[in-house]
This record gives sequence, C-alpha cells and structure tokens, in this order.
Amino acid sequence: MIATLEEPQNMQRASSGALVASLEGVIKNYGEVRALRNVNFAVRAGQVVALLGPNGAGKTTAVKLLLGLILPNSGKTRVFGGDPTNPQNRMRTGAMLQVGRVPETLRVREHIDLFSSYYPDPLPLEEVLATAGLEKLRDRKFGDLSGGQRQRTLFALAICGDPDLLFLDEPTVGLDVEARRALWEEIRRLVERGKTVILTTHYLEEADALADRIAVINQGEIIAEGTPAEIKSQTSGKRIRCVTALNVASVLQLPGVTAAKQDREAVEIHAAEAESVVRALLARDPTLSGLEITTAGLEEAFLALTQDNGQTENRQN
Repeated sequence: MIATLEEPQNMQRASSGALVASLEGVIKNYGEVRALRNVNFAVRAGQVVALLGPNGAGKTTAVKLLLGLILPNSGKTRVFGGDPTNPQNRMRTGAMLQVGRVPETLRVREHIDLFSSYYPDPLPLEEVLATAGLEKLRDRKFGDLSGGQRQRTLFALAICGDPDLLFLDEPTVGLDVEARRALWEEIRRLVERGKTVILTTHYLEEADALADRIAVINQGEIIAEGTPAEIKSQTSGKRIRCVTALNVASVLQLPGVTAAKQDREAVEIHAAEAESVVRALLARDPTLSGLEITTAGLEEAFLALTQDNGQTENRQN
C-alpha cells in the first residue's frame, strides 16, 4: 500500500477548519428516482474530503448540488455560508468535472487565459502551467492532447482562478503512475495553502493517500464517515489468498465470506474474520495451498460497507 498522510496531522487539520460547504437534510429526486435521501454532509476548511460510492450512489448529484448546478427537492445546500449560486461564492469555487465539452481548437494556454478571465484574482499563467505539468504543452491544441494530457488541462482550468474550494471528479483517470503521484503532490500543496478539496474517485488508494476524511455514499445515503483509519476500522476484515480446488461460487457460500474473486491461479477472499473461513476451506479442500492472510484495507472496508448496505436495502424492500 502506498504511504498516506500522517494521521495526527490530518486530524489536527480537520478539527481546526471553519465550515466551508454542507448539505443539510437534503433530498433530491429525479422523477420517481430518489437520488439523495436526507443527506447531511459537511466539509471544513483545509481538508481533503473524499466522497466514495458505487456508480449511481449519489456522488455526482451531491457535487452538482454543492456547485449550484441543480437544486434540492428539500433541505439546505450551503457553500461559504450561503447559496452556491451566489456569484461571489462561485468566484471562490473551482471544479474539474467529467461532464461537458471543452473546445478542441483552442490551445492549452488559450483555455487557461479564457477561464482565468472569469475570476477577479487568477493565478499567473506560468504558475498554472507549472502546477499542472503543462509547460511543454502550452501551445498544443486541446484536440491534439492525449487522455492524460486532457486531464491535466482540466485540472489547470479548475485551479487557475485560485479557488478556496476545489471539486475534483476522478482527477487522475487516464494518468500514468508518475503523473498520478505528481498530481497528488499538487493537491497536497493546495491544501497546505489552506485550500479545501472535495474529491470523488474510484481509486481507493487515492482516497487513502489524500483524504483527511472519507464519506461513503450508497443508494443515496451517507452510510459511513470518518478518517481513512476510522473507515477501515469499521470492518475488522481480512484478505485471504489461496490456491484451492473450490470455485468462486462455492467460496462465496462459506459463512463469513463477504466477497471473492479469481486472481490468476489463486482465489482472493474478503472475510469478516479469517479463522473460521480458513477452517471451512480446509474442510472442503484438503489440497488447499499458498495460503496468505492480510489485514483488510480501505478496499475491503468499502466493499463490506456498500454490500452490507445493499443487502439491508434489499431485505427492507
């Protein structure tokens, strides 16, 4: 697992910031579909808050509400203590989203100049290019960029206005490992300057590495919230890896198994606790070999939380 920010430093930063953005008892429907169900969510200054959830869980709806792009059916949405659509609040907000189109004929520097003109006190062009790693691409047309280069350009557009609150929606999609780590470092530097970041990502290692706090959303509800360590502590799960003659379907039937998948010649199993599962495996397959047991990380906690929530929802319905 990659190194994470030190927990004591994160906790100190998280406890000292003023309230920057919040959803208070928010309900949002799309026709008969309830996207958010009485959601309460708060973000404080100087934090990176990761909003995690399966596809369709409500992450994008929550972000759009905080950006003022849509309105709730009920409840309150606040940014800097007021309406997200307030022009003064929007001048303090930047967003890197995976929706919308960027003109492909404009050059990178032209895009940054254009977006910078929307803000009263934008960052210098050279600083934005350096932060996003775009110095050598400044005169390249957006349409000629690779996927990763486009992502870096979108990041540049999000930060060029020097916003106090930054929304990053899947910011490292399409980036190679080196570029991803470089972007992480830039996000950390922004937070060191007192900026606040709301991050949505499917890369759980990214959330673990960057976030001061994590909120897990599933089926329109916040089902867990806390520091990465607190989220991981909500499941005392274990990861079991072994070579077995049992197929995945049979492994999933074992008591205590929360998830299982084939991983090359082995089966990777997630379980609430390892001992009883290993005994059951040995009882059913005396040829079992290559046994490895490790403590569950954020991925296992996420799977356990979202699957448990889904099973509860199905039982209620």
